[in-house]
Amino acid sequence: MIQNGNIVGNHTVNHANLPGLSDDEIKEEIMKLHNSIYEITGYEMTYFRPPKGEFSERVIKIVKDLGYTTVMWSSAYDDWDTNKQGREEYGKKKIVDNIHNGCVLLLHATSQDNSKILKDVIEQIKNMGYEFKNIDEFDT
Repeated sequence: MIQNGNIVGNHTVNHANLPGLSDDEIKEEIMKLHNSIYEITGYEMTYFRPPKGEFSERVIKIVKDLGYTTVMWSSAYDDWDTNKQGREEYGKKKIVDNIHNGCVLLLHATSQDNSKILKDVIEQIKNMGYEFKNIDEFDT
């Protein structure tokens, strides 16, 4: 992904509930992954999304102090549940009906439905007049 020019963000090592951890445990969850990615690829991650969207002001401050920008999503559906597959039309509708300016989609790679519908969804969203940008291109 990095070699293809994609932005890769940090999501922790263990997908832990960060507000339930100590400051040092939060830092370890983030920096262990950061250091591993850097050692393997030389890539410095700068964006962070808290697992399951669970955060607190304390977590956000620690993340910022580590040099990260926290990025949340604005549209998601229950695609993470691998027991709920075979719902391609449902997935398309959930994605397309919730598109809006500045939308940050949360889609999980574990969803077979997403891999089947992604090309069509992208085309449909473009036909609606939207364009896709990477997070670095957003106005902050």
